[in-house]
Amino acid sequence: DVNYAGFVIHSAVHAARKDVGCVIHSHTPASVAVSAMECGLLPIAQQSMRFFDRVAYHDYEGPATNLDERRRLAEHLGDRDVMFLRNHGTLVVGRTVQEAFNIAFYLEQGCLAQVLAMNTGQKLVLPSRESAQRVETALRPNLNDLYSHKSKNGMREWPAMLRLLNRTDPS
Repeated sequence: DVNYAGFVIHSAVHAARKDVGCVIHSHTPASVAVSAMECGLLPIAQQSMRFFDRVAYHDYEGPATNLDERRRLAEHLGDRDVMFLRNHGTLVVGRTVQEAFNIAFYLEQGCLAQVLAMNTGQKLVLPSRESAQRVETALRPNLNDLYSHKSKNGMREWPAMLRLLNRTDPS
């Protein structure tokens, strides 16, 4: 059996982006909550500042079963590695599984921080644009390695995550 909505979403990215080796689409409670916020992802934590000014948004069109939506998905994603599917969840892309997982992991951390902070009802303190940009620049994958697959993004964390997975369930 084929998950047709999954096919529509993932095939849109793979057809449009030859640099993408892995697409991760998720519906975690925190990412769905942020996807439904008009403000989108705010730079309130270092984890979310990593994506400062590099997030795409795609408005909800219902279940992704219309092949015509692929063009709009690809167009909205553009050359970015993170896209919020409004009222739905997130989509991240990477050149490798490790890189995509790293992006998804830190995006989830940023979403969770935002949901928790906004839930307090307190006024949020946002960093200066310059500070958020410094974080984004420092954590951006090395653009010189864009097509060489030498990026270290996710490579340190991946072996540790596999060890944790094996300890949790050796099967």
